[in-house]
Amino acid sequence: VRKPIYTTNAAEAVHRQFRKLAKTQGAFPNETGLLKLLYGGIGKASGKWTMPIANRGQTLLQLAVCFDGRTALSGCRIQADTGF
Repeated sequence: VRKPIYTTNAAEAVHRQFRKLAKTQGAFPNETGLLKLLYGGIGKASGKWTMPIANRGQTLLQLAVCFDGRTALSGCRIQADTGF
């Protein structure tokens, strides 16, 4: 349940990738060098954003059980084997 909840904030994920890239590089000769590094890093990280959430159906079922009808999808039929 925690992974889908904690990985939904896209802005924090982008900032984390920027910090990781800049931290490993050290000093930059100019601003253009930093921008090139960040541009390449965004291209590499964007592949992670298009991947589906693992066990999404099971997570939704667990949330529906834990919050007993208070979820937005409580009236929907959720199938754990298909992902939604």
